[in-house]
Amino acid sequence: MIHIILYHPEIPQNTGNILRTAMATNSKVHIIGPIPFELNDKALKRSGMDYLKDADYDYFDSYEEFEKEFKGKKIYFVTKYGTHLYSEDLFSNVLDDVYVMFGRESTGIDKEILSKNKDMTLRIPMLSTARSLNLSNAVAIVTYEILRQQKYPKLATFDMIKKYTI
Repeated sequence: MIHIILYHPEIPQNTGNILRTAMATNSKVHIIGPIPFELNDKALKRSGMDYLKDADYDYFDSYEEFEKEFKGKKIYFVTKYGTHLYSEDLFSNVLDDVYVMFGRESTGIDKEILSKNKDMTLRIPMLSTARSLNLSNAVAIVTYEILRQQKYPKLATFDMIKKYTI
């Protein structure tokens, strides 16, 4: 299972989209607070649609609380300062859960956390003049790359709802 970790997300629509992506990919979301919106916010529900009721997520009041719970886990940190490309073959032979942290929309993951975990940082390539990508897009890009490398475990590769194939 992929564990998507959101470090102080700021925009409810992004969090709602991420929860929707997580539900569709059998991933779990860990939200690290504080956050400036309620998890029952209208914008969160609008972007997550009816998928939110099936989304698997939990909330931590602080990074220290999260760190205590997940001490010893191998966590990747997505940042524009990353030392590895997210598309490197890092996940194809992983049998355990994969943990990936994404930072807040305005400032990313705190530099102190990144400096302690430099070897575990991932980068999504983009123009050097670009400041960042949209958070929910970055989560989708990295999540689907991990799933691609693992050959989409437990995910349907054809339409299961309408039973239609081309």
